[in-house]
Amino acid sequence: QVQLVESGGGLVQVGGSLRLSCATSVSIASIDAMGWHRQAPGKQRQLLATMSRFSVTNYADSVKGRFTISRDNAKNTVYLQMNSLQPNDTGVYYCSGYTGALWNYWGQGTQVTVSS
Repeated sequence: QVQLVESGGGLVQVGGSLRLSCATSVSIASIDAMGWHRQAPGKQRQLLATMSRFSVTNYADSVKGRFTISRDNAKNTVYLQMNSLQPNDTGVYYCSGYTGALWNYWGQGTQVTVSS
């Protein structure tokens, strides 16, 4: 069973930065892709950023240029660097693992609140 554990959320002011971490219980090189999602209050979960096992990245338009996904294979950890945070970036952020054409693995989520 793959386990994902997020950390790094918190309260930040507009324009600030946070770095989220996602530690996995297996080698992330064995997972087809890793992703970060956000669920804002009253909204559906949104895919923000992905990184394939070949390090190809993709971003939602809403975070392109502000957020960066990266990973450390030695630590089996995926990161999401978030800069220039805005109030509409507030939400619960989830790390996920993609295998077999599905986002099969999920962390418990970490809260990010951007205050104005």
